[in-house]
Amino acid sequence: MHEHAPGLVLQGFTPPLSMSDYGLIAFDMDSTLINIECVDEIADAAGCKAQVAAITEAAMRGEITDFKDSLRRRVALLKGVHESALAQVFEQRLQLNPGAERLVRTLQAAGLKTLLVSGGFTFFTDRVRDRLQLDFTRSNVLEIIDGHLTGRLIDQPWGDICDGAEKQRMLLATCEQLGLPPSRAIAMGDGANDLPMMGAAGLSVAYHAKPKVREQAMVAINEGGLDRLLEVLR
Repeated sequence: MHEHAPGLVLQGFTPPLSMSDYGLIAFDMDSTLINIECVDEIADAAGCKAQVAAITEAAMRGEITDFKDSLRRRVALLKGVHESALAQVFEQRLQLNPGAERLVRTLQAAGLKTLLVSGGFTFFTDRVRDRLQLDFTRSNVLEIIDGHLTGRLIDQPWGDICDGAEKQRMLLATCEQLGLPPSRAIAMGDGANDLPMMGAAGLSVAYHAKPKVREQAMVAINEGGLDRLLEVLR
């Protein structure tokens, strides 16, 4: 493991890598592509942000190993929140992280397909997908009845909750759909639930990540924006 430049740690390879060696990049959303944990911000509207944020932090650090259970617990605390709170979070709090747009546009121009896989919610992933013109997404659906969150998630055709195993499965399925070996995929995340897909990809990138994730990534961006990946990928 060596620091390539301040705040950029590399292990297991010598830069630069060539963009042309890759055909897909998979991004986590919360705290990776965007600046917030959406579930924590919705919880603010329910008056239980501290409680929810503590569970999120423990899950991301890998201290809670059952991500599905941790998400169900957090979503249950959102029961009764008006759906307008989701739009408020999106409009007032959610921002793309620095360098997100530049990185995505550069990789798209080089011919890479883009995948957004999130333990968060379709309300946000759909909007981020549209804003960045991403190709594929997978995330969770909040149940809303009569304009209010019920505290439950809706099962989808592929399963119940997008956890670490599902992120990895979606990465591999997308590679298969594109006719790519997983070695030609890049996976970028910050939390423990990103480790399965990062482990399956040819290039793993940790962005301002939890210690456990930084240690296992081939590239760790600890300072600066997402586009610092372009310092090693040319």
